[in-house]
Amino acid sequence: MAQAAPSGGGSFMIIFYVLLFAAMWFLMIAPQRKKQKEHEKLVKELGKGDEIITNGGVIATIVAVKEDRLVIRTAEDTKMELGKTFVTQVLKKAGA
Repeated sequence: MAQAAPSGGGSFMIIFYVLLFAAMWFLMIAPQRKKQKEHEKLVKELGKGDEIITNGGVIATIVAVKEDRLVIRTAEDTKMELGKTFVTQVLKKAGA
């Protein structure tokens, strides 16, 4: 004789997966998206004369802003080009 499978097990698993996805969203994905939006705002507000810190820990002053990169001064006569996304922090705004 074959026994029938207990009913209701499938709906429990669906609810479990939905709750698991919701928990993962609030604990991992949402904070990462918030951080990304804050960084995008920081990059958009960069301007000439701002003092910044790069991903590599270099402290520099922005000399010029281009479409996708910055020209920065790291020492007296040393200028480099840097991708905008590599800026991690603004130490001092130009007018402050």
